[in-house]
Amino acid sequence: MDLTPNRAADHLSNERTFLAWIRTSISVIVFGFVVARFGITLREFLRFENLEPHENGISLALGVSFMVVGILMAILAIWRYQSTRIQIEQANFRPAKTTIYVVGTITAVLGIMLVYYLLATSRTL
Repeated sequence: MDLTPNRAADHLSNERTFLAWIRTSISVIVFGFVVARFGITLREFLRFENLEPHENGISLALGVSFMVVGILMAILAIWRYQSTRIQIEQANFRPAKTTIYVVGTITAVLGIMLVYYLLATSRTL
């Protein structure tokens, strides 16, 4: 394995990118947990106040969706790190165009779902 200064810098950049992916995936997982937990807490609070909760469990589904996406992002981060490491070694690096589009699209869809959830629950409370 040739670790010239440029190649070493490339590997270190790859590791920093991997860690950024992992931090992001942890954030998405935790955010999903908070969304799911908030819905459960809200239902319990409304029951405690003798009010009928109108929430239909969408926060749980949305929260779990975020958590699954976060887990998949962590797996994707591992795959992308390994793929990039091999490409650096073979001096044949190619940017992850498809990966960027997929992750961006999934993030946008989940964001749209959150907007819908916020609008739907603000009318019922």
